[in-house]
Amino acid sequence: MKTADLLHERMSAGVLSFPLTSFTDRGELDPESFRAYFRTQLEADPAAVFVACGTGEFFSLTLDEYTEVVRIAVEETAHRVPVIAGVGYGWAMAAQFARVAEEAGADGALLLPHYLVKAPADGLVEQVRKVAEATSLPLIAYQRDYVTFDANAVSRLAKISGVIGLKDGHGDLDQLQRLRLAAPENFLFFNGVATAEMQARAYRAIGIPAYSSAVHAFAPEISKTFFGALRDGDESRVDELLRQFYQPFVELRDRCPGYAISLVKAAARLRGLPVGPVRAPLTDPSPDEVTTLKTLLSTGLDLV
Repeated sequence: MKTADLLHERMSAGVLSFPLTSFTDRGELDPESFRAYFRTQLEADPAAVFVACGTGEFFSLTLDEYTEVVRIAVEETAHRVPVIAGVGYGWAMAAQFARVAEEAGADGALLLPHYLVKAPADGLVEQVRKVAEATSLPLIAYQRDYVTFDANAVSRLAKISGVIGLKDGHGDLDQLQRLRLAAPENFLFFNGVATAEMQARAYRAIGIPAYSSAVHAFAPEISKTFFGALRDGDESRVDELLRQFYQPFVELRDRCPGYAISLVKAAARLRGLPVGPVRAPLTDPSPDEVTTLKTLLSTGLDLV
């Protein structure tokens, strides 16, 4: 089965996992800890795993470290779950990462937003085209920060050989509805805003039920329970989880830039998962914030 078809099928049955990358206390890549942690993600049966992406601190990895992370993910999944690898920076470097991911056996690539500069739609489309031409991996574009595609651009993206979908990190549902209507029916869309569960209900209402879950990286029990309640139309259960866990988590996340990753990693450590600290320029939460997070995590786990 083609990667796009497999993702379509699996996205309707589960959340997308974006695993953390394990570092030692000295900030070095810890391959064996990553392998052990990654296995816990697989045990929760995600729809797909997106390694070395935003939550996996792609921006701080060397090419050698990236190669190791993707290789371990491919080995551990053994083709049971699609492995999508993050690629990024300018198109030339993104193409280099994509070739490495392809050699390691990844099933697809997620093109992260480029570095530093704003660009017009023509340039954004050409950036995706350049990366797609450099690899045979199916490619998913990611719009957030400097990258925003309009309907015409998405229509053009869908015609590029190898480009199979779009991850949205803006949360502008009016714009996203226009993009969805401009794309072919089989073009993949999924919700990739920070703590995507907060907007998952709204995305589902416009025909985009799939989403990435950072919570899955430390509490797949909570993530899977929320997904099931949303899929089954259990509105009271969805509200309960949003009110008592997700909304307070977002309020804590919003205290500091980068906490969309730092809090996730801190929560994973609270659960005894071997992920280590974040790398600069991110910072770990303060002791008081970790205490608040611990209480919130206990609340979420009690709910499920």
